[in-house]
Parts: sequence; C-alpha cells; structure tokens
Amino acid sequence: MDTSELKIIKASGEKALFSEEKVAASLGRAGASQEVIDKILSRLRQELYQGISTKEIYNRAFRLLKNKDHLLASRYKLKNAIYELGPTGFPFEKFVGAVLKYSGYDVEVGDIFQGACVTHEVDVIATREKETFLMECKFHSMPGKSCDVKVPLYIHSRFRDIENFNKDKKNNPFFFSEGWVVTNTKFTKDATRYAKCVDLKLLSWDYPKGSSLKDRIDKTGLYPITVSVLLNKREKQFLLSRDVVLCRELVNDDFYLDHLGISSTRKKHILEEMRSLCKA
Repeated sequence: MDTSELKIIKASGEKALFSEEKVAASLGRAGASQEVIDKILSRLRQELYQGISTKEIYNRAFRLLKNKDHLLASRYKLKNAIYELGPTGFPFEKFVGAVLKYSGYDVEVGDIFQGACVTHEVDVIATREKETFLMECKFHSMPGKSCDVKVPLYIHSRFRDIENFNKDKKNNPFFFSEGWVVTNTKFTKDATRYAKCVDLKLLSWDYPKGSSLKDRIDKTGLYPITVSVLLNKREKQFLLSRDVVLCRELVNDDFYLDHLGISSTRKKHILEEMRSLCKA
C-alpha cells in the first residue's frame, strides 16, 4: 500500500504520519544492510493499515529482522530492552552506573547525602579525577511518558540543598562538578530549557543529539542483557537480581549461566551473542 498518507498511533496516543525513513534509520542503526532494510520495508507496506500503533510496527519489523539475523534484532530492540529493566527503576540505576563504570568512572549507586534542610538519596555518584557527578535516574516502564519541567526543578533543588550544606564545611567540604538527570524516555522542551538555564545536565533516550543514551550505548557496545533474543524473561530477571546488567558483565561472569541450568550448547550461543554485541 501507499504509506505516504498512513496515520499511525504513537505510544503517547497522538496520531502522526508514518515515516518509512524513521523505520529505515532505526534498522540501519542496528546494522542492517540496505538490502535487508528494503526487504523489511517492502513486507511492512503489505501489512500496515490505518491507525496501526508504533508498537505493532516495531513488533512486525523486529520479527522480520529476527528471521534475518538475531544479532541485528538484539541491537534493534535496544529501546524496548531498556523498558525490560523494570518494573522498578533500580535496575536502570544499576545500568546507568555500569555504563559509567566501563567508561572510566568510579561509581556508587544509592548513596545518602546530607543537605542543609534534609537528607537525600542520590541514585548514581560517578567520579573520575576531579570530576564528580550526582545523577538522578527517572525510569518509565511504559513508552509514551516524558519527563516534564517539574522533574529538573525538583532534582535541581535537591542538588542545591546538598551543595548548600557542604559549602560551609571548611575542614572537609564535598564538591560535585555537575548534577544530572537521566531518563529512558524523553524530556519536554520546558524541561530542557530550564536545565540549560540552571546548568543541569540532561541525558535521555535521544538527548542530547550525538551523545544521547542510545548513542552512548551504540558507541561503547555497553548493551543491557535484556537486548538478548536468546535469553528468556526468567533468565534475564535472575541475572538482573545478581547485578549482572551488561552483556559485558555476563561474558566476564558466565558461571551465572551454569546456575540457570543452561546447556553447554545454548551457553555457547548466548556468549557468542554477548561478545558480538560488546564489539558492536
């Protein structure tokens, strides 16, 4: 069918025109060749209909890609794999911490800091040389939700409270270089405008351009284990409960697969998948 006038339903409930270019770009980022992209788009044209959801389009494209190459399918499902870190936000905090750790930072997750008014639990503290980042993670388990301006307003006030308490400690002052808010979805325009005004750093699925969460993961190969198409849901939850969040961590600690009773043949395939993703 002609897709130029096809209306789709986004995760937020909004209607939008279908874009073959966006589907092609996401498939390309996963490493699919132009030939594979063209074949998938050709098949999708036959299956799409007015009012189809972006989730259904993704599911169909993912299934088609998986039939071609399961490794490409793993990379393609990255955004959904982040959602699979839920339903609570703690695995996401550990994932953000693990990405920073393998990027050269000393990391602590869930530390308590005294503020001038109250105490605060900070999700991730990342330190490298003279840099110290305090980072709050806002995880959404369902697509379509954005972080509005209330989130950076609230987080900024917490960081200022910590700063106000420590600036008067002459003997042992604690200074942090930057405050961050990290989310797996998006920030509204007001949220990004406010953050720029107060010099609060934001990191989301697609922001800032060129250094977003998805960009950082693709560049470093630091994929969460939830991207795997060879591990089932129970196995992923077991690994997450053991603080194995990255594919790279599972490669280094593959004995966890033995605890799951996975056969040697299947273990070999899983580790091959993990190693390939780490090299991506």
